[in-house]
Amino acid sequence: MNIFVILKRTFDTEEKIVVNNGQISEDGAEFIINPYDEYAVEEAIRLRDANGGEVTVVTVATTDEADKELRTALAMGADKAVMINTEDDLEDGDQYSTAKILAEYLKDKDADIILGGNVAIDGGSGQVGPRVAELLDIPYVTTITKLEVDGSNVTVVRDVEGDSEVIETSLPLLVTCQQGLNEPRYPSLPGIMKAKKKPLDELELDDLDLDEDDVEAKTKTIEIYLPPKKEAGRMLEGELEDQVKELVSLLHNEAKVV
Repeated sequence: MNIFVILKRTFDTEEKIVVNNGQISEDGAEFIINPYDEYAVEEAIRLRDANGGEVTVVTVATTDEADKELRTALAMGADKAVMINTEDDLEDGDQYSTAKILAEYLKDKDADIILGGNVAIDGGSGQVGPRVAELLDIPYVTTITKLEVDGSNVTVVRDVEGDSEVIETSLPLLVTCQQGLNEPRYPSLPGIMKAKKKPLDELELDDLDLDEDDVEAKTKTIEIYLPPKKEAGRMLEGELEDQVKELVSLLHNEAKVV
């Protein structure tokens, strides 16, 4: 099988994030593979091990430091990695830009299946995977929690807000992976050593016959800000009837929700 994983480098949300002038400061920030993309990498490796073939991880990056996350995916067991570096070509991109670049790279790769994370934890739009599938004109299924491939036939279970939906489709296919699909492995020491020798290619927009106008963002981020600090809760005291009256008064006069 010819298997591709679309991967994103994201901030580690378990570490402190600083916002300056409406932008997340990258100084001293820790970066990781987007956690939902880890499910995609793990599932891709399992598919390859069960069916044969090759796993290639691909990312669109604004810095060559993204090779760290690609090397992590290679250490997990992926075979090859590709970084499409837009640092010198694209000042501001969005989900359209990323999808356009990925689709241009993938269009002649004869991919059997493309896997990605359900959402990126930094943006949370969940748009890139479906946009890539639309540009490639192939079927896609989002938020999957189970994947079975039998030849060219595929059975997928997807999460639908607390319930499950079973879908039958066929290759080629793009899926986005949800928590519960698998348990991503940790890179082993032998895997880390092997990853240093695995191919990691770096491309630019020119290599894809694209220029900045072709991938110009369709949206603009006006501001990024932290959520307001929560105030301490209030405890109501006294008889139950008095508490109910006070609660209704607070909801009406202070919270203004009734």
